[in-house]
Amino acid sequence: MAGGRMKDFVDKYEDRIHGVLSCFDRMLFRGYLPIMSGWAMAEFLNSLDLRFNNLKPLLMENAQRVKEHALAMATQHHRPYEYLRGKIRMEDTAQQIAKRDGITEGLVCIFSIVQPCRSFSFRFEKGRPFVQSAKRKCLAMYFYFIDADFGLIHVRLQTWFPMEIQVYLNGHEWMARKLTANGIGYTKLDKAFTWIEDIERAQTFSNRFQGLNWPAILDRYALRVNPQLQDILRGRQYYWVTTQSEYSTDILFKNRQALIELYPKPLSHSIQCFGAPEVMNFLGRKLRGNFEGEIVSDLSSYVCRRMGGMRIKHRVKENWIKMYDKSALVLRVETVINSPEEFKVRKCVTRKGESQTEWVAMRKGVAYLFRYREVSMLANASYLNALAVVDDPTAAKRDLDRVTSRKKDASRRPCPGFNPMARHDSDLFRAVINGEHSLKGFTNRDIRRKLETTPQFKTWDKDPKKQSSRVSRILRKFHAHGLIAKISRTRSWKVTAYGNRVMATAIYLRDSDFHRVYALRAA
Repeated sequence: MAGGRMKDFVDKYEDRIHGVLSCFDRMLFRGYLPIMSGWAMAEFLNSLDLRFNNLKPLLMENAQRVKEHALAMATQHHRPYEYLRGKIRMEDTAQQIAKRDGITEGLVCIFSIVQPCRSFSFRFEKGRPFVQSAKRKCLAMYFYFIDADFGLIHVRLQTWFPMEIQVYLNGHEWMARKLTANGIGYTKLDKAFTWIEDIERAQTFSNRFQGLNWPAILDRYALRVNPQLQDILRGRQYYWVTTQSEYSTDILFKNRQALIELYPKPLSHSIQCFGAPEVMNFLGRKLRGNFEGEIVSDLSSYVCRRMGGMRIKHRVKENWIKMYDKSALVLRVETVINSPEEFKVRKCVTRKGESQTEWVAMRKGVAYLFRYREVSMLANASYLNALAVVDDPTAAKRDLDRVTSRKKDASRRPCPGFNPMARHDSDLFRAVINGEHSLKGFTNRDIRRKLETTPQFKTWDKDPKKQSSRVSRILRKFHAHGLIAKISRTRSWKVTAYGNRVMATAIYLRDSDFHRVYALRAA
């Protein structure tokens, strides 16, 4: 099901496409006990009524207890336990062990390895011991399971307090099991679906992933691997957060040749046309003068299990959006969120003793998975929408004629056409299509602010009311040409899919392509 703003891209290549599926991919969840701070850990140790000289033996004893618990699990289920002294691909090794031993559910294997961790240290002030957080190295246990619902997952538990835990799973593996349980046929290759019998039902299932009872699911595995939850940590529950979320939109092509012929074109367009403003636009961010951080786009090759390919990744701080092909059958656009604080969520908050709904910074708690999906879906759709301008001369010429022709507004007043190559209109396009407007739209005041640095603004009357009237006439012209649309019950406007295509193309031609073609003609 091709939802939202990606419909233009899908409609354009519908003769080559089997369908579209948006789904969570790699997911990393992390659990924190309420003993993460030095103060909380000190309170916990005091509750055990221990003397300071007994603390270290207790901590070492509990670390050893986790290791012995893992060894006992491996022995009970007749599964391998291995201490790793070098680097290996643990997931691949676990898959090989599961396949070799015919494991379809339950414990597959356990790996242990020394890794950096967040733990505690003790210091003395005025002759008294204090607990403070510290970065150390400790033994980490990796438990690999095949879950009936999620397929191969791993649970990582550090053996030292505060016993941070991590759970990895893949949304596509969950989807495969849902399809099988509901009798829907599919083919899957390298964690990507290449064909689905009923893709609309599959999308319906995918939309339910965010609403699963994640605390209960994750707590179940925490209880299996952490023996202390049965006694000294009884009553203390993990608080679960989403450490990393990957949400992909897969365009399933009917055959390899169709994607092989097409893929170089959107890839080239992404490299040449998607600069910092466009990348910020995809992620729904505002590019301000005081922005601190990196916006990086890079092109790299990668090798999957079956064949290599090219991938482009656009990174804004710790979040990014990337595009690549999977086995030359699936075009994947994927948004990865590591720092949700960069995005907003609508939430009820208390201000001066009164409850009100506001846009606030999004948090990592698993309760916000619904917003992770919304943000990622919008980013993926915006990216594909921006690629809809690639290599379609018939539609492009029709749209060019449309934007340059004279139109009439709702009151039948004439509105002249635009000149996409003129600086005057190019500046207007930049102001309207700016990335900071992608989520909430823009107002008359926003456009005036964007035009303040342009040459045409210097010729305007200095009276703010007259400037506002002038921008209103400009917006009327944009609306008459179908480039923007009014957001109902507000004073804000939004860019239409058609407007996004036309204005983005006009800006690209003026900035990036005109000088090249001009030089060729001059030669």
